[in-house]
Amino acid sequence: MFAKKALLTMVVGAAATLSTSLFAQTLTYGAPITIDAAKKIAAAATAEAKKQNLSVVISIVDSSGTLTYLEKLDGTQLASVDVATRKARTANNFKRPTKALEDAAIGGRNVVLSLPDALVIEGGLPIVVDNKILGAIGVSGASSQQDGQIAQAGLASLSKK
Repeated sequence: MFAKKALLTMVVGAAATLSTSLFAQTLTYGAPITIDAAKKIAAAATAEAKKQNLSVVISIVDSSGTLTYLEKLDGTQLASVDVATRKARTANNFKRPTKALEDAAIGGRNVVLSLPDALVIEGGLPIVVDNKILGAIGVSGASSQQDGQIAQAGLASLSKK
């Protein structure tokens, strides 16, 4: 009983600390991302992965965290399907890039590692338009830094007409 209570206290404390982020506070959830927008983001991310000669999975979830679109490049390890989707859900549900959670853990905030359903590794980014989260992208299959760059390339496509 004591161990469960201590863990719950740590998780609640970590969530409270994370929720004070200005980034997360200013964002609200919007309408779910459309399939056309998800495909556009995934296409740009795929192009970046191919440019770097990397095999990855690109997962797009909507603002409720529901899988909307998934693309697995040839030769990508099977585990990356789940990892990419978990990165996307983490970015969506915690309203921040997964890199922010990774940095908090590396910086000594080990309690972040106990957050429920969080994957604390770079490669997940919220999809934000007009201060509203429409969903998130998650990338897995390369190094976490490369996954993050590929996800960012996907998001950059939103600003292009």
